[in-house]
Amino acid sequence: MPSDAEQPGPPQDRRRFFAVGMSKLLRPLVDAVEKRLPIPLPVARARLRPPGALPEKAFLDTCYRCGACADSCPARCISLWQGDDENLRGTPFIDADIAACVICDELACMKACPSGALVLVDRLAIRMGLASPRHDVCLRSTGEDCRVCVERCPIGADAIRVADDGRIVVVDPDKSAGVGCTGCGVCQQYCPTMPKAITIVPR
Repeated sequence: MPSDAEQPGPPQDRRRFFAVGMSKLLRPLVDAVEKRLPIPLPVARARLRPPGALPEKAFLDTCYRCGACADSCPARCISLWQGDDENLRGTPFIDADIAACVICDELACMKACPSGALVLVDRLAIRMGLASPRHDVCLRSTGEDCRVCVERCPIGADAIRVADDGRIVVVDPDKSAGVGCTGCGVCQQYCPTMPKAITIVPR
């Protein structure tokens, strides 16, 4: 209990006393939340369609906006578009800065889609987009041995690797006989730089 000297006096002093106390109490929580936020908001970012999505026009014409894909996603990475554009409203998307697709073994969203807007494809044939490195931003350009994007990639060296010159190289499946990048966004989500040194360009 505070001593008489510490007790707040008039009502306005008491309000200030409790406001300062709550501020001190909540500051660690606020700091923790700020550290976990992927980027300062609001910021315009590329949004990805879920795995197996038809080309955009066909996707918009076919999607029921039912949310079944989002409900089934084990990674909880699929959100439904909110906004004024009625053509887009309710359609599923992935913001890789917040939560990337993990290329789950279940291929859950594609199996759950009742409309055919998401077509079931093999996990290695997923083509959501293509990772694009920014070497000028990458920590490797400053001599740090950062390999987060490579180590986190669910596909591995068949999609992304460190080249002999130390730069990050993304395998474009359209130009390689190998598996290549699926565009899942995991590399973007876990990239520690700001702005991101690697982002997904939607297909």
